[in-house]
Amino acid sequence: MRALIVIQGLICPAYNTSKAGVIQLARNLAMEWGQYGIRVNTISPGYIVTQMVTKLFETFPERETEWATQNMLGRLSKPQEYRGAAVFLLSDASSFMTGADLKIDGGHTAW
Repeated sequence: MRALIVIQGLICPAYNTSKAGVIQLARNLAMEWGQYGIRVNTISPGYIVTQMVTKLFETFPERETEWATQNMLGRLSKPQEYRGAAVFLLSDASSFMTGADLKIDGGHTAW
């Protein structure tokens, strides 16, 4: 989601720019490689509770609550919630999909 929006109060332009760059790179690769039958898509996740994020919450406990309220589902995601999207993008079900970004962010960027 950082490729699409900035997060109020978190100053990290290099991080956000790198995320946006990945989406643009995927679009360009989709254009270049489509003629060879190679599809290139991206997944833009919301906040995911990983080991690294759990450690961050030890230092900044308020972020766990704040981040959960910043999406329409009112919670943070788990890594396993992205499995289905990855399988979809790898499968023939997405055979006519390339150069696309699949947002899975609990509605965070839809506000």
